[in-house]
Order: sequence, then C-alpha cells, then structure tokens
Amino acid sequence: MTVTTLPYAETGAFSSLLVDYLAQKDTLQPFYHRFPTLAAFAEQLKEKQAAYSPEARQRLVAALQQQYASLPEAPAAVQANLALLEKATTFTVTTGHQLNLFTGPLYFIYKIVSAIKLARQLKAAYPHYDFVPVYWLATEDHDFAEINHFSLFGKQYEWQTAETGAPVGRMALDGLQEQVLDQLPADVPSLFRDAYAQSRTLAEATHRLALGLFGEYGLLSLDADVPALKQALAPVLERELRDQASYQAVQATDARLEAAGYKPQVYARPFNLFFITEKGQRERLEYDQTTDSVTLTINGAPKALGRPELLALAAAHPEQFSPNVVLRPLYQELLLPNLCYIGGGAEVAYWFQLKGVFEENGVPFPIVLLRNSAQFISKANAAKLRKLGLDSTAVFEKLPALKQQLAAHLGQEEVDLSQQQQQLAAAFEQVAALAQRLDPTLVKAVAAEQQKASGMLGNLEKRLSKAAEAKHETAYQQLDGLREKLLPNGGLQERSDNVLNILINNPDFIAQLLDAFDPLALEFTLLEES
Repeated sequence: MTVTTLPYAETGAFSSLLVDYLAQKDTLQPFYHRFPTLAAFAEQLKEKQAAYSPEARQRLVAALQQQYASLPEAPAAVQANLALLEKATTFTVTTGHQLNLFTGPLYFIYKIVSAIKLARQLKAAYPHYDFVPVYWLATEDHDFAEINHFSLFGKQYEWQTAETGAPVGRMALDGLQEQVLDQLPADVPSLFRDAYAQSRTLAEATHRLALGLFGEYGLLSLDADVPALKQALAPVLERELRDQASYQAVQATDARLEAAGYKPQVYARPFNLFFITEKGQRERLEYDQTTDSVTLTINGAPKALGRPELLALAAAHPEQFSPNVVLRPLYQELLLPNLCYIGGGAEVAYWFQLKGVFEENGVPFPIVLLRNSAQFISKANAAKLRKLGLDSTAVFEKLPALKQQLAAHLGQEEVDLSQQQQQLAAAFEQVAALAQRLDPTLVKAVAAEQQKASGMLGNLEKRLSKAAEAKHETAYQQLDGLREKLLPNGGLQERSDNVLNILINNPDFIAQLLDAFDPLALEFTLLEES
C-alpha cells in the first residue's frame, strides 16, 4: 500500500468549520477545550482522572463484562483491555456510530481504526497509563431508514421490517435472512453472515461483527441502553426536566457560533430526551410552554404530565429515558474514563455546540478529534490513473483541470482562439472608427456584426475542441468512469462504499489502515494498492 496525504482543505469535501478548526482559527477556540495534539493529553489525563469516580469505573466494567459474557469468547486483546479498565490509570479513546447493516459506509471502519491507532500512540507517549479504544454502539437511535441498507459491488442490499419506532438496538432481525443474507455473493466472509444469523437483535449482531473485525486489536464495544448504566443519567435527567438546562446552554452557544459565521449542526429542543414506553417505542417529549407540561405518547395515546410527575418518573425509572443527540455525548462521558471523542465532520460540528452543556453538568469536555478520512485506490484503478497520466491526488481536482492534464498527456492539440478573438475585436474597432467618421448611424450596426462574428468564432472553438477530444474519446470516457468509481455521485468514496468492496479482495485491509493512519496528523489519506 502506497500512502500519501494532503490537507483536508485541498479535497474540497469538508466544511469551512472543519477546515478552520484544523487551522486552529481563533474564532473557533471558545467552542472546544483542547486541540488534539499529543501534548494536550497530559492535562486531559489529569482532569479526567480527578473527575472520574471509582464507582463509575466499577459500574462500567460490570456492564461490559455482562455484555461480553453473552458473546463468543473474546480474543485475548479484548480480555486484557477489560481487565485494564478496572485500573484507575486506564482511560478510553471513543468513537461512536449507528448500527449500520454490515457496517454501512467505509467511514465506520475508518472511525474505529482511528481510535485503535490513537490508543496505541497514547500508550507510547504516556507509558505509565493504559488506553483502551471503545466503540459506542448507537443502540438507542431510531432512524431505521439510515441504517437498513448497504452497497456492495454496485448493488444495494436493503432490509425491511414491520417493527418501527423502537430503539434500533432492540430490533429483532426478522426477515433479514431472506431479504439480505440469502442474497449475498458467495465470497462474502462468513464473519459477516454469522454475526447476523447467530444474533437475536441488531445490537447483538453489530457487537459480534465489531468483535470479529476488531477484537484482535482490543476494541471494546459498549451498549449503553442498560438500566444499570442509566442510573448515571439520573442527575442529568433532574436538571434537564427541572431547568431545561441543555436547551439554554446550546441556545447560548449557537448564538455565538452564528455570530462567528458558522451554522449550528443540530437543533436543541426544550427537553433533549426521549421516553421509551412499555411497548419499546422511543417517543419524544413535547413541551407545552403555556401549561408548563410535557406530552408523552404512551401506547399510542398522548398523555400530558406536569413537571413534578415527570421528575418523579425520571427518579424512579431513569432507564425509561433516552438522550437525544444533545445529551448522548454527555451520557457517554459520564460512563467512560474518556479522553477523546473521534468523529466525522458533522459530529465535530455538533460537539462544538455542547461545551456549555458539559460545563453546566460539571463534566470534563473531551478532546474532539476528526477521524481519519481516506480514499482507497485499488491496484486496477491505480493502473488506469497512471495510463491516463494522472497521480492519486488528481482525484480531487476539478474536471476541467483533469481534462487539461489528460490532453497534455495525450499530446492533444490545444484549441484556443482567444488570440483570434482579440484580432477580430481590433479589426472591428477600426471599422467602428471609420463608421464614426463617415456615418455615425452605422456604429450600432458595426457593433451588432462584431457580436455575431465573435459568437461564430466562439462556436467554432467549441466544435474544434470537441473534434480534438473525439480523437481521444476512449481516454475521456475512461476518465469519466474512473472518476465516478473513485468519487461516487461526486462524493467521497467513504460515504457510500462498504468495506466488503475492498475486504473481499484484500483481507489485510484493516491491518493496512492501522499502519497507514496517523490520527493526530490531521490530513486526508490516499491509499494506493500496490
């Protein structure tokens, strides 16, 4: 694998907020705690160690041990990291993601590899501590349409179920065998099939798949939709339901972000919580300001609850409440001895809205790191690029510039009639001067004829350019096809392709990623198969 990097800004695929963050622009510094450098972790370690209680650690370890007891025997690296988490000198590096079918887009893999690699780098830099990579399973999410499909070799596989509205992690896998597993190509590794065929729920299947893909590297996966863990959320629930604390904090931050020229990524609600009914439906808390009451939909029927009643329910049964995108990061940091959250561009953007929420709850704000982002170029596609006279970085150039490079490589005659246009303009300028002397009423007629002649010359230039391209039509078609393969629908490969597109032909791909990625370099990675 040949590895090269380039600045994120040069890809043209990332927001101004991300580019400015990586450049450490002063305007964004109020919205994060510490910029992700190796040295910054020294103070982050001290701060988290002082804030994270032994009780929180015991609760976390007990929950993880229970979850792994129901899975196949974990590799030695996982067992070792479970044991390390019992020590007060062990911390986590965390990423999180939805329970996408068969891992979904490539960036799922890139996130986790970034976490594993950063944990290794931190151990080398701070040998007196231990660092465990964690994948936070987004089991409480309910956006089924976002996770029920994946694309393999140009074909989309999709799972449909009658079960809707529930936290996706609790969903049974009814129909998945017939709709997806039985339709897969024979060369799909058994790990992917078995993870779903041998599981009862989507959470269990994703847990098994992550264990199979990353267990040898010590990755721990956590499902926080557990009553014992939800006890940690009780003080947050009280503050949220009594004071609408997170809403107030995010509103204030959003105003400052907008004043700095950035658009907030997520919308904060008066109550940033869902309620999980007895039938397992995840329902939003709807606040009525006029009556100061909250409406819940319980078993299909709306029910208004006063604030005291709601507070009592939260105190007695915190497991029935589910944090939304605003409070989920806080819940994560309450549970884990975490130093750094690794996320994609949209995640980094919404974490920047949350610093005030953490301050309000007295929880250290983690270092926020943009995950590694990459473009994989197979051996076949790399050969096609070279045949067209292009290198791997050409993927991100604009199409006109690419065509110019290709034309130069092909020795195509350049068609440029700009000099002739200048000569034409000069000739008509002389004619216009003559008309002005002889009959000024003809000046407009001269101008009209000039416009016609200029247009005719422009049209001829286009036709001649097409004629020049036609001599090399096959090469230009190859360029268009290659560009579509590498940037599907004009977007980054990692946002649409599934890892199986690579893993089936290159079983060492994840190990190669671990060698190639440097999370703290903060540069886009180009991976060219050799």
